[in-house]
Amino acid sequence: MMENTKKLRRIGVLTSGGDAPGMNAAIRAVVRTCIGNGIIPVGIRRGYNGLINSDVQILDARAVNGITSRGGTMLYTARCDEFRTPQGVERAAQNCRYLGIDGIVCIGGDGTFRGARELAHAGVATVGIPGTIDNDIACTHYSIGFDTAANTAIEAIDRLADTMQSHERTSVVEVMGHNAGHLALYVGLAVGAAVIITPEKPCDFENDVLERLRESHYNGRHHFIVIVAEGSGNTQQIAQRIKEETGQETRVTTLGHVQRGGSPTARDRTMASRMGHYAVEQLMAGKSNIVVCYRNSQLMDLPIDEALEMQRGLDEYMYQVARDISI
Repeated sequence: MMENTKKLRRIGVLTSGGDAPGMNAAIRAVVRTCIGNGIIPVGIRRGYNGLINSDVQILDARAVNGITSRGGTMLYTARCDEFRTPQGVERAAQNCRYLGIDGIVCIGGDGTFRGARELAHAGVATVGIPGTIDNDIACTHYSIGFDTAANTAIEAIDRLADTMQSHERTSVVEVMGHNAGHLALYVGLAVGAAVIITPEKPCDFENDVLERLRESHYNGRHHFIVIVAEGSGNTQQIAQRIKEETGQETRVTTLGHVQRGGSPTARDRTMASRMGHYAVEQLMAGKSNIVVCYRNSQLMDLPIDEALEMQRGLDEYMYQVARDISI
């Protein structure tokens, strides 16, 4: 962890990578905390692109009025190939010095944190806030956007279940998650899915899918929900094989990016607000090159290097619960 004892005049805030519900609440918290402490908040638009191209604006309290309830990010988000080069990082750091930005709060996932680390090494104080619906950032037990995405998926699947029951069909639903199954597992348990397929768990199709559907059928069920995390295989092929092997009529639904949008839940709003406030406090305390983490029901921070090295698997107990009560 780097420390910076210089008096802070301006703190920038940016969102990078995939958008997540609750990012606006985090932005608002950063802006209001800065203003309350005599620091000028600077909004950096379009992630690290904005730093390289000086796409910035000073934000006041009025600029963030009413944004807590909105999904997405008011600062926009984009990926930046140029920032992945040493020249791009140096250009961004030079712009920070030219604009008088003494510290930056970077909201996003692992890629965002790697960028924050490079900026810190170039002399700009940085603090990362985890924001991704995938909830796959190993250093924190919770990431902004996860709760909203899960509730969006659950609501959609509950509606699907009604029509699947009416027609006695199997619904194979693909949820987001990149290469992680945390969202799929959480949603699958909540909706009572007969089968949950994730990248972390090798799938024996005969025993883990077909046999479980057969057992459920013997127990009196005639419609089924199968949850597939993206990155677990071809969802269409999974549905086709279920149909061929069981004779059950199947339908595929890919929820896609609808899971990223929508008004954030209370949990995402409050967690994002707490993390945004905490991030500014750490910059004011002279810290840099750290990630805000939620662990054991409290906020803390870890060096970015340490955070990026951590690995996270599925919640084994939750996975076992989902299997035990699904039939």
